[in-house]
Amino acid sequence: MTYSVAVSGASGYAGGEILRLLAAHPDIEIRTVTAHSTAGQPLIQHQPHLRSLAHLTIQETTPEVLAGHDVVFLALPHGQSGQYTDALGDAALVIDAGADHRLESEEAWDAFYGGDFHEPWTYGVPELIIGGGKQRARLAGATRIAAPGCNASTVSLSLAPGVAAGVIDPSDIVSVLAVGPSGAGKALKTNLLAAEILGTANPYAVGGTHRHIPEIRQALAAAMSENRSDVGGSAQKSPTSARFSDGQGIGISFTPVLVPMSRGILATSTAPIVPGTTDAQIRDAWESAYADETFVQLLPEGVFPRTADVAGANTALLGLAIDRSANRVVVVAAVDNLVKGTAGAAIQSMNIALGLPEDRALSMNGVAP
Repeated sequence: MTYSVAVSGASGYAGGEILRLLAAHPDIEIRTVTAHSTAGQPLIQHQPHLRSLAHLTIQETTPEVLAGHDVVFLALPHGQSGQYTDALGDAALVIDAGADHRLESEEAWDAFYGGDFHEPWTYGVPELIIGGGKQRARLAGATRIAAPGCNASTVSLSLAPGVAAGVIDPSDIVSVLAVGPSGAGKALKTNLLAAEILGTANPYAVGGTHRHIPEIRQALAAAMSENRSDVGGSAQKSPTSARFSDGQGIGISFTPVLVPMSRGILATSTAPIVPGTTDAQIRDAWESAYADETFVQLLPEGVFPRTADVAGANTALLGLAIDRSANRVVVVAAVDNLVKGTAGAAIQSMNIALGLPEDRALSMNGVAP
């Protein structure tokens, strides 16, 4: 079966990456591309690397244009998807790459985004631990999917195994991320001009203001099972699960730093080790969580990833260290923010929802040099 697809925000970075990956998908027909200010112009004018899609013309983003497709991708700025999702009730599968349907808490939405709150959709990170299983099970057959924030999913995948296994304390997480400017979108902004970012590194959203913080808390809260193994290996009800059930007890200091690479995230996250936990138990938590995963891979002990190794790939590479002098676990994660962080996660989730092979049109191999 071939599925017809419409992609909104087609002239932007996220929309362009969704189209690049879908162009190689054997079960997909890209029928419609839409945008706002670029409507009426050839897609190739704004995405000159998408040569196989040169026949497409960008249409205006309206519910009427998006309707009638098997799958609709919304790659719009935060706060703009809701007006269309409310009108796409008959669409078989809608995937939002924005933030409008990610958060379960209206209070968190008001605090970090503002504007109209929309119902939460199934979160599009298949490998994320939820209770005793994976988010993949919830995506099977889903009709409404919220693709993740790139920084949020990177940190969540980094720490969820340790949180789920009870080997780290989630009340004192510190994450510092080196991120490329493509994560901020394609709109012209002075602070993203080449003259402003080349040869320098710039922190932003410092002091607990980044919008991905509640998304991380939500994901890590979901990783905490009511019945999990303690560090000694015996299953029991966790005394801390209630404390963190709504994500509020999860304390995270989150600092992104803009660096001069067009795409990529290198996230270094640390958390305290739970007393009595051995090094073997710590490493086993991550090894067992991702042993069977294609697109999330734990590197050998002492090896840490580079962003160059995941460029163009739907792969998250993790390096794990145990710092006994500080009594903390250190996880270094590298992802391509436009692939595994956004478009790849969206298409991987689409494949699962439609019952297709999960890796269809997605590669674990990066591009080098």
